[in-house]
Amino acid sequence: MISFMPKRRDFLFTAAGFPALASLAAAANGSRIPDTVVSESGATKSKENGQDLHIFFDGSTPQLQSMTAGNLRLMPGMSPHPPHQHPEEEIIFVTEGAGEITIEGKPYKVSAGSAMYCEPNKLHGITNTGSKPLLFYFCKWKA
Repeated sequence: MISFMPKRRDFLFTAAGFPALASLAAAANGSRIPDTVVSESGATKSKENGQDLHIFFDGSTPQLQSMTAGNLRLMPGMSPHPPHQHPEEEIIFVTEGAGEITIEGKPYKVSAGSAMYCEPNKLHGITNTGSKPLLFYFCKWKA
C-alpha cells in the first residue's frame, strides 16, 4: 500500500495560509492542480535561455494527465530554445511585443493579440524579432 507522506513545505504553506503556494507545492509533487488563482509574483520563477520564465500550474487535472501553464518574457533577438516538439498540445498567446512563430518550418509573424495552436509532436518555436520585450503565455496539456 502506498500512502502520501506530506513534506514539511506542505505544512508550512497550508498552515501559513498561502493557498497559492500550497497549490504550487502540490503541483511540484506531481499531484492534481487545485482550484486556485496564482499571480505572476506567486508563480514558480526560473530562467529559460536567460529569459524570465514563470510557471503558474504544473500537474494533472480531473480531465488531463498533465498540464503546464506559464509565461515567458523574451528580450529582442532571443528565443527560449531552438524549435522543439513534445507529446503535449500547446497554445500560445502573445500579449506584448512582436516576433515570429514557426510550426513545422512555416513562419508566422506575431504581435500582441496573436495566438498559436500546435498539435502534439509538431516542430515549433518562437523568436522575438521586435525591438521591445515579447511576452507570451502558454498552456500545454496531455489528455
